[in-house]
Amino acid sequence: MKTDIILSGVGGQGILSIAAVIGQAALEEGLYMKQAEVHGMSQRGGDVQSNLRLSDKPIASDLIPLGQADLIISLEPMESLRYLPYLNKDGWLVTNSQPFINIPNYPEIEKVNEALDALPNKVVLDVEAIAKDAGSARASNIVMLGAAAPFIGIEFDKIAEGVKSIFARKGEEIVNLNLKALKAGYEMAQNKK
Repeated sequence: MKTDIILSGVGGQGILSIAAVIGQAALEEGLYMKQAEVHGMSQRGGDVQSNLRLSDKPIASDLIPLGQADLIISLEPMESLRYLPYLNKDGWLVTNSQPFINIPNYPEIEKVNEALDALPNKVVLDVEAIAKDAGSARASNIVMLGAAAPFIGIEFDKIAEGVKSIFARKGEEIVNLNLKALKAGYEMAQNKK
């Protein structure tokens, strides 16, 4: 088993929480894991990207080479396009459809959507709307994780256990809200595949 994942988005969207949940699930599964993070500006709104490598064998490097990623999980559609050169020919892109316009020269969303539409293996969801329906727009990152779960190579139940573990200190209500968001994203992705 080997899965190389690029997580991308904008500061404040919860990219690193997704990485923490996947990492916890990988450890529970007995997998090796390496992670490298790149933060843009240290405040909300800067580019955030993380390489996450999972394997049942030791991993030499924490960086994913060009053309080798199995999965890109992105909470921002333009940011997902930035990392396409890393995606392998059979890889999947799971991204939010709604832009986080934080720069004056953000491309026209129609052009971004055209580029996304051209990809053969993709799941594009309005994760904010799904998260609101699940109980909180703040759980949109966990909706995205749920949508990406079928492509990670770890059983859904182990990912749910990772959510419980990472959010346990915030209380049972927050854990349950995030589990509901995870399941909502997973179910929506099943309909898009």
